[in-house]
Amino acid sequence: MDSQPKWEAKVSTKLQKASADQIFSLFKDFFGLNKWFPSLSASYGIHGENGEVGCIRYCTGFSLPPESGAPVSWSKERLVAINPIERILSYEIMDCNIGFKSYFSTVRIVPNEADGQNGCVIEWYITVDPVEGMRLEDLVKKYEAGLQGMAKNMEDALASS
Repeated sequence: MDSQPKWEAKVSTKLQKASADQIFSLFKDFFGLNKWFPSLSASYGIHGENGEVGCIRYCTGFSLPPESGAPVSWSKERLVAINPIERILSYEIMDCNIGFKSYFSTVRIVPNEADGQNGCVIEWYITVDPVEGMRLEDLVKKYEAGLQGMAKNMEDALASS
């Protein structure tokens, strides 16, 4: 029995030009993650209503390599909880070919200032079983890069809308 402790990590990024509510409105489009996440080629719903607890999305094309022999990285992710008041969304990976045996993630979007007018911070918490052939630091770097790219894409989209 493998009793290694789970890896836990938090990555975050600050956005100057978008409010917490604006950013959360993009995040709660659970099936549309590929619009924002740089290395994701596709993301779409395969079960339930978009943004409702229990809905499931299918994602392909990560910066994490697939298991040997697989042509493309993929995962099935279930929305576990969503709280629009506190701007929190949690999901888990149910099945994948990118080495995660268990994966639970919570995204929290917090206003920078009390009045919420001076940008926001996206906090992404990850709990995962250790991934074979990878160090936690490397996983954190990939998530940091992904989150930076995603934040930039979101800010750009909001600025041009």
